[in-house]
Amino acid sequence: MLRQIVAITALNLRGMRERLAASSVVVIGIAAVVGVLVGVFTMAGGLQGTLLENGRADRAIVLRAASSFEGSSTLPLDTAAYVAAAPGVVRTSDDKLAVTSDVLVSVNRPRRDDGMLAGLQVRGVSPAAFAVRPEIELVEGRMFAPGLREVIVGRNAQSEFSGLALGERVALRDSEWTIVGVFTSGNAVESGFLTDADTLSSAYKRGYVNSVTARLESPAAFEAFAAALKANPTLTVDVFREPDYFALASEDLANLFFFVTYVVCSIMAAGALVGAGNTMYSAVSSRVVEIATLRALGFGATGVVVSVLAESLLLAVLGATAGSVIAWAIFSGDTISIGGGSGSIVTQLAFTPATIVTGFAWACAVALLGALFPALRAARLPVAAALRAT
Repeated sequence: MLRQIVAITALNLRGMRERLAASSVVVIGIAAVVGVLVGVFTMAGGLQGTLLENGRADRAIVLRAASSFEGSSTLPLDTAAYVAAAPGVVRTSDDKLAVTSDVLVSVNRPRRDDGMLAGLQVRGVSPAAFAVRPEIELVEGRMFAPGLREVIVGRNAQSEFSGLALGERVALRDSEWTIVGVFTSGNAVESGFLTDADTLSSAYKRGYVNSVTARLESPAAFEAFAAALKANPTLTVDVFREPDYFALASEDLANLFFFVTYVVCSIMAAGALVGAGNTMYSAVSSRVVEIATLRALGFGATGVVVSVLAESLLLAVLGATAGSVIAWAIFSGDTISIGGGSGSIVTQLAFTPATIVTGFAWACAVALLGALFPALRAARLPVAAALRAT
C-alpha cells in the first residue's frame, strides 16, 4: 500500500509542470493570505507585548474610580500624599517614598516615513519617578531640569518620528520645549516624552493629575496597599496592579487585531480555498484516463486521494513560504506606531516561530480543505466510465 501511495504521488507531482498556470493561482492566493496573517500577527504581538511589558507586579497604579485608562482619569493634587502614606510603599535610596504623580498631554509630530501627523504622549512625572520606574535609562544628553521647559524623548519615538533629535524644540501649548536627553525603557513609555509634572501642569493650567503610581516593597504588599486606599473616605479611586491595568488596556488592541486577523484573513482564505479547489478539480479532470488506468492496474483509491492532497499541500507550502518571506522583508526589524490623540505606541517588529507556524498551519488547512472533495472524486471515479472517456 505504501509503495503504491509513493508511486502515484510521485507521478502526480511530476505532472505539476503541465498545470503550472493553475498551480500558480493557488500559490499566489495562499501567499497573500499567509503574508497578511503573519504581518498582522507580528504587529499585534509587538504592540501588545510593548504594552504588557510596562507592567511590574511590584508597582501599583491609582486612577479615579471607574476610569479605564490614565487619559480619562483625574485625581486631586493631594492624592500622592495619601498614596505615599499607604502601607507597603518602598523607600528610595535618599529615603523618599517611591511615588509619582503623572500628568499626560499629547503633541502631534510628523512620522518619518510619510510625514503624516500622529500623537505622541508627553508624560509629566514627579522627581521619584525614576525610582518607581528603574527601567528608564538615560542614554544620551542629560535629564530635564524641574521648572524649565525641557523634555527627554524615548528612543522608539525618536526612531519613528522626525524632528526629535537632541537639542531640537517641540511646541507644547504656547511655547517651545527643548529636547535635552534621550532615554530607553523597553516598554510603551519609550514611545513618548518625559518631563517635570509641575512644569507641565503649570503650562497647561492643570489643577489635577491623571494617575499616581507607587513602587511596592513586594508584589505581596499590593492587597494591604489597595485596601488602605479603598478604605480612605477622602478618596474615590481604583487601584490596579500594573500588569492587570496594561492587560485591560491591551484588550482594545486585541479586539482590533482579532477582527483584522480572523475576519479579513478568513475572507481571503475563502478565496484561496476556491482557487485551490478549482485547481485540484482541474488536475483530477486532466488525469481521468491516467487515474483510471492506475486503478485498472490494481492501484488503490487511497493512493489517488493522497496524491491529490500531496499536490495541494506542496502548493500550500510554496505559497506559505513566499508569503512569510514577503512579510519578513516588509516588516522585520521595522518600527511601527499605532495610536491617536492620546499618544502613539511605538514598537519594533520581530517575527517569532509561533507566528510562522501559525501561517503555515492556515495554509495547510486551506489546501487540505480545497483538495478534499477533488481527491474523493478522483477516488470514486468509475474505472470503466473513465476509460470510455478516451
